[in-house]
Amino acid sequence: MDSTRLTTFAASYFMVALSPGLCMTLAMSLGISIGVRRTLWMMAGELVGIALVGACAVMGVAALLLKAPAVFEVMKWIGAAYLLYMGWQTWHSSPLRPEQLAEGEHSRFALATQGFVTSTSNPKAWAFFVALLPPFVDQGRPLAPQLLALLALMLVIEFACMLSYAWGGRALSEQLHRRGKARWLNYVAALLMAAVGCWLVLG
Repeated sequence: MDSTRLTTFAASYFMVALSPGLCMTLAMSLGISIGVRRTLWMMAGELVGIALVGACAVMGVAALLLKAPAVFEVMKWIGAAYLLYMGWQTWHSSPLRPEQLAEGEHSRFALATQGFVTSTSNPKAWAFFVALLPPFVDQGRPLAPQLLALLALMLVIEFACMLSYAWGGRALSEQLHRRGKARWLNYVAALLMAAVGCWLVLG
């Protein structure tokens, strides 16, 4: 795959990934409530979901799934309900001190599942990948190497952007702890999770 095509794709995807979408907002929320280290498990699930959506888009599967809105509706409601539940838990729980953030209440599997469901249950994400990825694929060359190159680049960019959002949430957490406003952390994190859940359903 030629470097010009990869550079153009990287620039296009970076601008989209950096915008405050569902997964970035979730990364910031978890960075606030459980810290960056545990948020990595959510990111892992999200990256698996993004890779799946991207691969399906290139292979044409996404175009078929977009014609089955009922599947997406079920996935959206399940994902939204889980996010609202986590937001409710966060709102009512006691704020964790910075040294407690790595311990958290949510299991690694639950966090990874949360990331995977959030990244795969948004029909707009599927439509976006169907529109974005195919133009960067050279039909005259083998598909597999091109798909691997695009997905690898996409995952690196996605991870870097989520990490920056999570660190932003962590920095906010430290500032509020220093100012004696630790309780606000739970409220901000809970509202962000609820916003992501509503966004998922209404988007």
